[in-house]
Amino acid sequence: MAGNSHGHTPAAWTGVTIAFIGFCIAGAFVVLANPLGMFAGLVVAALGGVVGLAMRAAGLGKDTRSSSSGRTADQHG
Repeated sequence: MAGNSHGHTPAAWTGVTIAFIGFCIAGAFVVLANPLGMFAGLVVAALGGVVGLAMRAAGLGKDTRSSSSGRTADQHG
């Protein structure tokens, strides 16, 4: 699994980390029965996706121009 480069980029790590923090915030406010805080956490989670896409557009994501997927013949089956 570590041999492929699926998601091992600064854009992916940053986006997922921000989204994880947002879901943690939303979950905490669900337990506290505070809808406004829950929606704020969901906004933070969505912001993680936006940040990840922006970083990928800035060149910090996986290069999508390469034609090979990095998988060898023995990994297909």
